[in-house]
Amino acid sequence: MLNDDQKRKLLQVARTALQHAVAGGPAPDLRTDDPALRQLRGAFVTLKKDGQLRGCIGHVVASVPLIQSVAENAQAAALHDPRFPPVSASELDRIEIEISALTPMRQVKDVSEIQVGRHGLMITKGYNRGLLLPQVPVEWGWDREEFLANTCLKAGLPPDAWRGDCKIEAFEAEVFSEADFC
Repeated sequence: MLNDDQKRKLLQVARTALQHAVAGGPAPDLRTDDPALRQLRGAFVTLKKDGQLRGCIGHVVASVPLIQSVAENAQAAALHDPRFPPVSASELDRIEIEISALTPMRQVKDVSEIQVGRHGLMITKGYNRGLLLPQVPVEWGWDREEFLANTCLKAGLPPDAWRGDCKIEAFEAEVFSEADFC
C-alpha cells in the first residue's frame, strides 16, 4: 500500500509529465530513494476533463519502476490515446489526474471469484485483448456479467466470449486522484 506522501509524489510526477508533454517545460524528476516508488509495478494514468474521460493509458506488465510508469503514462494519456485528440495547453487547468497502481495479474479459474469494484479484468483470446480498471464497472453501475461483457467488447470480441475459451485475468489497483488531496 502506498502512503499519502507517496501518492502525492506520484500525482506531482504525473502533473509535471503532463505539463511537459503538452506545454513544454522541465521533465519530471524521477530520482527517488523510496523503495515503493522504485518497485516494478504496472500503472495506469487516467485524465478527466470536467469529469469526463480525456485519456487513459497504462502499463499492465510491471517492467519499469512505478514512478517511471506514472510519468510515461501521463504523457501517453495526454498525447497518444487513440480515442481522443492530444490534450492542448489550454485544457491543462481543467484536467484532473487519477492513478491506478496495479497488483500483478492472476488467472481467474471461476468468474464467481470476480468482485465488482475490487477487481479489474483483462480478457484475452488470440490477438484480441481488452482491459478495464476496477473503477469502471462501479462508475457504470455494472454487475459481474456486464463487466465481463464490456471487457470482451473492449477486446473486440462478442460480449459473451468470456463464456468460451478466453483467458480471464484479474488484478487489483490502488486508485487515487488529485481530488483526494484538495
